[in-house]
Amino acid sequence: MHFAILGSGAVGGYYGAKLVHAGHRVTFLARGAHLRAMRDHGLEVRSPLGDFTVRVQAEEDARKIGRVDVVILAVKTYDNHTALPMLAPLVDEHSVVLTLQNGVDSIDEVAAAVGKAGVLGGATYVATALVRPGLIVQTGTHRRIVFGEVFGDLPKLSERVQLIDQAFADADIQVEAVPDARVPLWEKFIYLAPFAGFTGAMRLPAGPMWHDPRIRAQFLAGVREVELVARGEGVPIAPDLVDRIIEYLEALSPSTRSSLLIDLSQGKRIEVEALQGSVVRRGAALGLATPIMSTLYAVLKPYENGPPEPAAA
Repeated sequence: MHFAILGSGAVGGYYGAKLVHAGHRVTFLARGAHLRAMRDHGLEVRSPLGDFTVRVQAEEDARKIGRVDVVILAVKTYDNHTALPMLAPLVDEHSVVLTLQNGVDSIDEVAAAVGKAGVLGGATYVATALVRPGLIVQTGTHRRIVFGEVFGDLPKLSERVQLIDQAFADADIQVEAVPDARVPLWEKFIYLAPFAGFTGAMRLPAGPMWHDPRIRAQFLAGVREVELVARGEGVPIAPDLVDRIIEYLEALSPSTRSSLLIDLSQGKRIEVEALQGSVVRRGAALGLATPIMSTLYAVLKPYENGPPEPAAA
């Protein structure tokens, strides 16, 4: 099975390196200093699970790779407008694109590019950082992917999902294949959109949000707004999801920061449209009020492309 990694940074690069380390054929799409470092020195992973370096095949032009079996899409969602056109030379009617991006919009965006039949959806749980070109550092040991089909009849695991599941498992990736990946995508989204919104708007990690009773109540109200949107779209979310989110946050380190907060603190672009913006748009389409998520969207929107320019005097 030939994999292509479109988005070879902290997440895509990590999973791609794990697949290479297990003996799978993987080609990375990258550019600039990261591309040069991978070509010259390989891709290095430092992790509590063990450090390793793999020699990799890396290209800047997807046309030099050609058709592959699986494309793992792991770019930030705001780069989809430039990334999705790169899929065409990588796929044919037998290929699949597995998106591991934040939010729930990507599956439809990828389907518009390659057709619904070629799309799988996945949610990933991993803490990694590209600390310099060619070097990915993992903190903690979580490396989980939950994935599956997202379009059509979804009664059982498809054969292609089972094949990819086995490849991930062989690569020491904690993997869970599911018949309907919309459920894990939305269950992660119901937590992530408010969590990223609150920590980003506050410019503070999880602790101050969760341990202040008033802020915690507003956060949970935001979670329920997103949950209502999911149910309004017909996604069969678990009835105890909010209780599970509460249990998760009770055990979460107070210093935990969302990736959106990290990007804000570094002056980078943020995924506000794929997270808070998506909730607002989907809620409006269903006639559902989302006052908390709408407020977070309004607060964060000016930072979508990095720090806004100061207003002229």
